[in-house]
Amino acid sequence: MTFTTSDLWDIHGDTLACAAPVFNNYGMAQCFHGQIVTLKLFEDNSLVRELLKTNGQGKVLIVDGGGSTRCALVGDQLAQLALDNHWSGLIIYGSIRDSTQISQMPIGIKALNTCPVKSIKRNEGQVDISLNFAGVNFIPGQYVYSDADGIIVSESSLL
Repeated sequence: MTFTTSDLWDIHGDTLACAAPVFNNYGMAQCFHGQIVTLKLFEDNSLVRELLKTNGQGKVLIVDGGGSTRCALVGDQLAQLALDNHWSGLIIYGSIRDSTQISQMPIGIKALNTCPVKSIKRNEGQVDISLNFAGVNFIPGQYVYSDADGIIVSESSLL
């Protein structure tokens, strides 16, 4: 289903939140949407892998990495895992790596930047909690819509 965040905003703007434009687009799919699944962590992507192993049909994984750009939370292997398990997309408040490979993959990924350093592995983090970054609350079960123009969040499905 095609949409633009601009059109959705024009129709539903009084009920939506718009994230600050701090993210870069990675992956071939610039447009993606789905129900929000959240993960909060810091420089440890162990739980990212665990969540991406689950069925992501109709879902977008929102990762609050504390805005750290000192290491990557997603690389080409995790992006492929997301594809294999049908995740609609990923929004990373942190960095990714393997951006050249990811740019050739049919998935939508937004992140702050890139970094070649891999994360530590401590299996630490919190799943399915409300997050707040880029001026927006990301609440599990709500809906996120992302395209080249930005990211918007809705309490209910708009499509």
